[in-house]
Amino acid sequence: MTDTLLSAKNLSVRFGGVLAVNKVSFDVQQGEVFTLIGPNGAGKTTVFNLISRIYTPTSGEIDYLGPQGMLKLTQQPPQNVASLGIARTFQNIELFEHASVLHNLLIGRHTHRRTGIWQDLFFTARARETELKSRKKAEEVIELLNLQHYRDSFVAGLPYGVRKVVEMARALCTEPKLLLLDEPSSGLNVEETDDMAFWISDIKNELGITVLMVEHDMTLVSKVSDRVLAMNQGEVLAMGTPREVQQDAGVIEAYLGSVDDVSSLRRTEPKASEVSA
Repeated sequence: MTDTLLSAKNLSVRFGGVLAVNKVSFDVQQGEVFTLIGPNGAGKTTVFNLISRIYTPTSGEIDYLGPQGMLKLTQQPPQNVASLGIARTFQNIELFEHASVLHNLLIGRHTHRRTGIWQDLFFTARARETELKSRKKAEEVIELLNLQHYRDSFVAGLPYGVRKVVEMARALCTEPKLLLLDEPSSGLNVEETDDMAFWISDIKNELGITVLMVEHDMTLVSKVSDRVLAMNQGEVLAMGTPREVQQDAGVIEAYLGSVDDVSSLRRTEPKASEVSA
């Protein structure tokens, strides 16, 4: 039986008079790719911000299987999230632009440092051992994501698609149990999106990392997702396999309007013979 890694229970968030998320519940199982979909403003990124502790829910709670067993994630301070095995990327890339790719990845290793300021200052044996382990892990991630060509390049000079991969690489350097990917295909072309699907599958299958993703590209969602949760206006519309969710009447209406509206549009489309040259 698959173990639950993260369990969200009746999450609600209110910003003033706006109810951004309303009683949202779902479980993420270890070893799966679980994807949140929905129109803009559906509350998907707000849910991500709750899990990464940027926001605190107005009501509800999140249980997470941490290093010491199940804990209340909503009771943890934000600075503890990475050390609990949760890493995240953002819609807007958050990298140190005037540092190299390698140095950005090494920053992702900070949660694994066990040396003090004097050990680092005098570069003691323990500091050297920690540095070697960090560089080894960074090089493994660089090889996994085919970033060898860019390892010593400054981020500021890289194409947008490469920056997206570098941000994901930095998250992987924290050695997470749960990887949160916020719209990983945003701004990517078709070829880059295909590469992203390949890497997400490798992250799940080769590294054994559970992935929780927000995504609009339904082609990518269908390729990599085990289960999908559709949201609209802060509430859950449907949950199931990608195919099941895409065929749900409520999901179709949220994206395209009512079934009657879609049928009406089809009936009023002009025939080829009615279109003037």
